Amino acid sequence: MVAVIKTGHSVLRLLNYNENKVKEGAAVCIGAGNYPIDHARLSFDQKLARLQNQAALNENVTRNSVHISLNFDPSENLSEDRLREIADVYMKGIGFDDLPYLMYQHFDAGHPHIHLVSVKVRADGRRVETQNIGRNQSEKVRKELELKYDLVKAEDSQKKQAYRLKPVSAQKVAYGRTETRRAIANVLESVLPRYKFASLPELNAVLQLYNIVADRGGENSRIFQHRGLVYRVLDEEGNKVGVPIKASDLYNKPGLKFLEAKFSANDAAKQPHKVRVKNAIDLALLPGKLHLTRLIAALKEQGIDTVIRKNENGVIYGITFVDHEKACVFNGSALGKAYSAKAILERCTNAGAGEQKTKLAAGEKISGGAARQGHTERKPGTDAFVLGEQMPNLGALAEALLQPEYQGEQMDWQLKRKRKKRKRQQLPPQ
Repeated sequence: MVAVIKTGHSVLRLLNYNENKVKEGAAVCIGAGNYPIDHARLSFDQKLARLQNQAALNENVTRNSVHISLNFDPSENLSEDRLREIADVYMKGIGFDDLPYLMYQHFDAGHPHIHLVSVKVRADGRRVETQNIGRNQSEKVRKELELKYDLVKAEDSQKKQAYRLKPVSAQKVAYGRTETRRAIANVLESVLPRYKFASLPELNAVLQLYNIVADRGGENSRIFQHRGLVYRVLDEEGNKVGVPIKASDLYNKPGLKFLEAKFSANDAAKQPHKVRVKNAIDLALLPGKLHLTRLIAALKEQGIDTVIRKNENGVIYGITFVDHEKACVFNGSALGKAYSAKAILERCTNAGAGEQKTKLAAGEKISGGAARQGHTERKPGTDAFVLGEQMPNLGALAEALLQPEYQGEQMDWQLKRKRKKRKRQQLPPQ
């Protein structure tokens, strides 16, 4: 089981989000805690009034709403009664059992999950402290619930794969605003609170894995000049399709201001995990040069997706690594000079037949003669090489060089350093 806790400024917005899911047939209200009547008899206004009245007991609490999702493995078929029981035990475990809360079962994802809506003010007006509640109380009760109800553990490696989203199907959402908004909201709800990204391109590296992109428009566009943001669905070729959805139309309003508030905190939080991605790249390339596609496949086996960025001419100018295990996103250059797009291309074999010839951001091209003759060409004034289509047998070469009987060829006499004879200074005749 995985628990995600969020706080917000508006109880109404939280309730509207879940009730709209109910209207769309994507959710159902399955329970209510500390309400005077059964949840099936509650109207929208009664649900809202109970929460707002409780929150109003302490007007100094600005982030007064709480939204919790409890996520289960796709293999778990849990009844409504069992979900209610788990929700009640969970809320008691984190200290919310004396507060009003609503339970909603959602059906809009590939795994069973419920949403809990509550507030952060107790009946006596005291604030409910939620700092570190996810790390402390929530983690403790989550593990207890996994044992008590025999749930799939969040730490299970299979479980990590189970919670990876499926890419959005562009065919299903291309022509419908409601379907597009729902599909985008589902992806954002899972990606934004989990992944650590420090820029819009890094966020898009994750979203593009699920056929979504956050778009600011062109620099001269109205949306860009007004610091707006829309979300778009992408087809299999990466083209934008369907209706653009404004960030302000989505739950939590994940606009540019919302995202920028996350960038600095995320950047600091992901720094300790740089070494895992760097080590994975170095280990993959340790046996020898790989083709870029083979490097991508090797990293994917380690839970790291590689996102390549190309310009309109198909030239690779950027590379981003998405580590799903640590939920961190790193632009290649942020890992170090040796992990930038240019450096990775140089460390790989990239001139396979039928594929584009390597074009680095600096405009370097593979030499046609070198490609045909299968040798390497040294760039004047540097130690870098431009690779031909056929690499020499580096393993055999290294083996020969390491043999004890190996003797290097004699150096050409032209390259030998000549020792200059010192001329004797003749004394003038006396």
